[in-house]
Amino acid sequence: MRLEAGQLVSGRYRLIQRVGAGGMAEVWCAEDTMLNRRIALKFLLERFTQDAQFVERFRREASAAAGLQHPNVVGVYDRGEHDGVPYIAMEYVEGASLKDLIARGLSIEEAVEIIRQVLAGARFAHSRGIVHRDLKPQNVLIDAEGRARVADFGIARAGASEITQTGSVLGTAQYLSPEQAQGLAVTAASDIYSIGVMLYEALTGQVPFEGDSAVSVALKQVSERPRPPSQLNPAVPPALDAVVLKALAKDPANRYATADEFLAALDEAEANPYAASGTTAAYVAGGAPEPPAALAAAPLPEDLPPPRRRFWTRGRAAALAVLLLLLGAVAAYALTRPDQANVPTVLGRNADLAKAILTRAGFGAAVVTRPNCAPPNTVLEQDPPAGSRADEGSTVTLTVSTGLDVRVPQLAGLPADRAIERLHRKHLRARAVERPSPRRAGTVIGSDPGPGTSVACDSRVTLLVSRGVRLVAMPDTVGEQVDVARAQLEALGLVVETESRNADEPEGQVIAQTPGPGQQVRRGSRVHLVYSTGAGSIVVPDVVGQQQEAAKATLISRGLEVTIVKQATSDASADGIVLDQSPDPGSRARKGDIVTIVVGRYVKPTTTTTTTSSTTTTTAP
Repeated sequence: MRLEAGQLVSGRYRLIQRVGAGGMAEVWCAEDTMLNRRIALKFLLERFTQDAQFVERFRREASAAAGLQHPNVVGVYDRGEHDGVPYIAMEYVEGASLKDLIARGLSIEEAVEIIRQVLAGARFAHSRGIVHRDLKPQNVLIDAEGRARVADFGIARAGASEITQTGSVLGTAQYLSPEQAQGLAVTAASDIYSIGVMLYEALTGQVPFEGDSAVSVALKQVSERPRPPSQLNPAVPPALDAVVLKALAKDPANRYATADEFLAALDEAEANPYAASGTTAAYVAGGAPEPPAALAAAPLPEDLPPPRRRFWTRGRAAALAVLLLLLGAVAAYALTRPDQANVPTVLGRNADLAKAILTRAGFGAAVVTRPNCAPPNTVLEQDPPAGSRADEGSTVTLTVSTGLDVRVPQLAGLPADRAIERLHRKHLRARAVERPSPRRAGTVIGSDPGPGTSVACDSRVTLLVSRGVRLVAMPDTVGEQVDVARAQLEALGLVVETESRNADEPEGQVIAQTPGPGQQVRRGSRVHLVYSTGAGSIVVPDVVGQQQEAAKATLISRGLEVTIVKQATSDASADGIVLDQSPDPGSRARKGDIVTIVVGRYVKPTTTTTTTSSTTTTTAP
């Protein structure tokens, strides 16, 4: 069967693009033309379609998975068949797989939070009798909001076992439980083991067991013990170490019985990350179990009768001699072994004090150090564990903290309570300080020190928290004295700017404001006030030399009143002409102020006649 973009499946689903493929199926992004939404279509690979029993189990499991409606499970909408190939229509999740996030790097808190959600999805499936059998980071999808969803419920159950009788691996060997690797019955405890592997990888960046082949990895799953995660990531606290190692117990009976127990253990480890526990030390001290016979060696043929031999063969005589020697050694040890005593608990104590306690109890002490958020020189683990019996004079190994610097996480955009919780998980203290901001009230807008800064455990980080946008209504300050208006506005949390302007209003009176009265503004906004200098708004024009009527019209047009004073003049050309004015030209006046103009009035000067007597002398010829 060939699938192509644009192809219509079952007359309803139009293929958009191929998303990816696994060992059993390939996935396409498609559009549901009936409901107008994007979905994921998973098609069983053609090589599996020839097995009728396999196909029937695939269909049956798909039907069971369709009943799993849970926020942490990828929803299954429909199932069908296209050109003889079964498919499942399921929820399309836009985001990244847990495998992608592990490659980018996860903090302890992020890793645990995702695994909590995986456990919630697994718990829901287990309550309905469905075991996943193929849990791995590639099957966990995280959307943009951080919600994890478990995919492929039901498909992994289609095979009878993850390892066939010939030893060929069909699933991902790194996440198989020991019982799956041996072909034994698979229960919910198998999913618990796989989730434990996922948590281990999320915390450390690597799986517990690697190998050259899937079979070699499966053998390690059965026979070897994993290193505690803290040996790969010193930031992992002892309590979380113990949780992971219990989930990875070889015997299903020694794991968490349910997902709820696993979740409760994570809660307890979060509440008491350095709680006294000998689980990890005891786990590491114990030897690795022998591989099961089914995987260690093939059975010997049984069709030939054993040959007859004498009872006292050379081999049996040698074995008897060895047995007698061993019995003698055991007897000698029982007679000469040192007395035993209870190992005292020194977890959480200062290393020097712990040594003194052990010395008084008759034990020696050896110290190994490990970076950890516990205070420096604090005992994290002891081996043998507290309460166990050990030979007097034997050595107790103490794992001691050297302290640890942590990086301040990215907190901007988180609600303040979640940011504080995240800091506490990083073993940092929080102090919140409010700042005006357009962001929603209670939202973190920054931190000091900033994200990525390396600080010592238990350091204080100041959270800058938005006070939110607070709006106030602008009062009407026009007509108020500028000092009174300023005090009123500043009391509302506003910043006041002022500007003086020549105006008719009394000196210091507010004549304009921006924003205007009644407008809603944010606290901290700037307000502009304009107040009068009292000098007047009119510049007195110069009307000297103008005709009386022209001068009068000029002054009235400026809003001024006119008073006319006549002044006699003998200059006929000055008649009706403005000779002087008050106030002087260029001075300022208010509207309605009086300007006095002096207008010339021609007065003809008085004429004086003088008679001069003259004597005329006549001379006769």
